[in-house]
Amino acid sequence: MSEAAAPRPRLLYVEDDAEIAAMTLEVLRETYEVAHEADGLAGRDRALRDSFEVILLDRRLPGRDGAEIVRDLRTAHITTPVLLLTALGAVADRVEGLDAGANDYLLKPFDFDELLARLRALRRGYRAEGRRRDVSDWTYLPDTAVVYGPSGERVALTSTENAVLELLTRSPDHVYSREEIARAVFSSPDAMTTVDTYVHYLRRKTATDLVETVRGRGYRAGAER
Repeated sequence: MSEAAAPRPRLLYVEDDAEIAAMTLEVLRETYEVAHEADGLAGRDRALRDSFEVILLDRRLPGRDGAEIVRDLRTAHITTPVLLLTALGAVADRVEGLDAGANDYLLKPFDFDELLARLRALRRGYRAEGRRRDVSDWTYLPDTAVVYGPSGERVALTSTENAVLELLTRSPDHVYSREEIARAVFSSPDAMTTVDTYVHYLRRKTATDLVETVRGRGYRAGAER
């Protein structure tokens, strides 16, 4: 019996130009399981509702502009990589899309080999980010020591800050005593003052509710979404 074929990666493609979409879909479907939307609002709702490995998004769309869609996704803590397709040659237009949270852009008309290569690169980068944990209003990626804020802001953690937060988010409902954290992170149950210091660092970089103090018991990760 032959082995089942591996599932193809899922891609969302939002493009309102029927001719361009038809040609691009033919190429994409050789590699991806593609969901196509021709309207900006429909594309945004599909991205919010379903899970994809990568999103290919036209810059100018009816209903909702591509940069606005990206901003909506990042506000919703959706970190799926986005490649913007744009016919706009002005640097300011490209900068606006990147500042909104897009990962890359490609000018129209584009070469299909380059398009596929850019998509592969974005997927590699996304897989490298690894696990995702949602804590309070923040999205935490422990494998890359990064926390994304409610508005999409990116906060890089030091290795020690990351070790503390990674421990706390393993079991969000568990209250870790200062001794537990000191032993696990600093290999010393006597490093309780150091634990307090790093909790302070985490809160200063993010928000006070990322790590909650449970009086008389210790610390736990903020409420999981």
